[in-house]
Amino acid sequence: MSWVAGAWQSLTGSWGVDHPLLLGLLVLAALPLAASPLIRQGIPSVFLAPADGLSRAVSLSLRLAGSVAILAIVLGLAGLHRREQMIARQGTGAHLVLLLDRSSSMDNSFADRAPSGDQEAKSVVAKRLLDDFVARRARDRIGVAAFSTSPMPVLPLTDHHEVVRAAIAAIDRPGLAFTDVGRGLALALSSFADDEDEASRAILLVSDGAALIDRKVQETLRDAVARTPVHLYWLFLRSRGAKGIFEEPPPGENTPQANPERHLHLFFQSLGVPYRAFEATSPRAVEQAIAEIDRQETRPITYFERVPRRDLARPAFAVAAGATTLLLLAKLAERNLVRSVPTAAAARPQPAVRRAA
Repeated sequence: MSWVAGAWQSLTGSWGVDHPLLLGLLVLAALPLAASPLIRQGIPSVFLAPADGLSRAVSLSLRLAGSVAILAIVLGLAGLHRREQMIARQGTGAHLVLLLDRSSSMDNSFADRAPSGDQEAKSVVAKRLLDDFVARRARDRIGVAAFSTSPMPVLPLTDHHEVVRAAIAAIDRPGLAFTDVGRGLALALSSFADDEDEASRAILLVSDGAALIDRKVQETLRDAVARTPVHLYWLFLRSRGAKGIFEEPPPGENTPQANPERHLHLFFQSLGVPYRAFEATSPRAVEQAIAEIDRQETRPITYFERVPRRDLARPAFAVAAGATTLLLLAKLAERNLVRSVPTAAAARPQPAVRRAA
């Protein structure tokens, strides 16, 4: 019976059965076409009966109902199902890596002190708004990386957003002391190494500061963006009183040691990739910046939707029950045709009886 399974596999692409050997019983579906469970009535000559299209249609329908019932029962017993599929669809979105600063300064508020009252730590604000951001980006593939004293891979590119949101929920854990943004960015770029889809690639850096980037690391980053062009966004969570990245520093302070954030901004501008920086000094400003990034990354993208397996045994048995019910009703509606034949006694003439005078 292996030929049955092979034939079924070749004829069906997205359909399958759990017990293919039972498909050999499908030949029984031809029985209702060759025989009928209904009582046959003898007619001396069919030419004496007028042509009745309705009767022929009813007869054919009952035979087909019998075949359908057998087919449905066999397919239900065989475990008919539709296989899991990956369907390509068109939408808007990007392949995005969230690069999160986990230095200890992120645990402070925008006033650059421990949160108190209704104040929130910068990491808490980032977590809340990034979670909303991911919830709106249903078609994106998103990865997560972090950095402080060293880079930390958290999550590769994935379309399972529940996992992404769980990774974001952990960014408000206590951070470490230093900020190695250079190697963190190199880690984020390496997330696209195996990404062969023709989709927009973007890195969203969320940080409240910067540090000096070694020249070797700078060259590594230039080589990486040359091989893997990306859109780069920097959401700079600026503490009140800190130096801005867009301000021209006074003479004598325009050095990487005195103003590392501005020089990081200048370095990003020199990479030759689409780059945009957002400077936020409050939760409202962070929200506006993330909303703008959301509007920027709306390019066409091909994504794959996973359609899970669907068992069809119950629907098959339901079809079989309906067809069987129809046959049962037809059987209950049968009536015997009894021909009235005169008996010999009734047909024989009765002798006349004389009455006595």
